[in-house]
Amino acid sequence: MTMTSYHLLKNNPKPDEHAIKQALSGNICRCTGYRKIEAAVKKAADRRQ
Repeated sequence: MTMTSYHLLKNNPKPDEHAIKQALSGNICRCTGYRKIEAAVKKAADRRQ
């Protein structure tokens, strides 16, 4: 999951919610959604400059 997030942010420095969900879809169970993980990736993207 960490490497997937790194790869996403490397290739798309400002991903929208859909891009984050799509990138993490192979690692995330549909039943829980892992909203905090998605939020953490969004926060990391927002902090990158």
